Amino acid sequence: MKRPFDNLLSEYRDRIDQVDSEIIALLEKRVGIIREVAHIKAEHDIPSVIPVRVDEVRERAASMAADRDIDPQVIREIYARLIQYSCDLEDEIKNKLGAA
Repeated sequence: MKRPFDNLLSEYRDRIDQVDSEIIALLEKRVGIIREVAHIKAEHDIPSVIPVRVDEVRERAASMAADRDIDPQVIREIYARLIQYSCDLEDEIKNKLGAA
């Protein structure tokens, strides 16, 4: 059932849906790179989690967010989860390759 405000918001929802599609495509690209990195880390016995790098990535994203008037703490939280997923994926790939 349509609500009175659905027509008013329709254009904006479509635009948000488009941006969400772009975000997913970028995440797919990022995951592809993570998979490549996992193979390199397995080959060279490099740990999946490198705390200094984790901090660099998270803080760089927070700084970029702050420059764009986006709450940096929210971005830190999002990136903490994204980085955790990335490290878990690296571990999974390394385990399959027998190098974790």
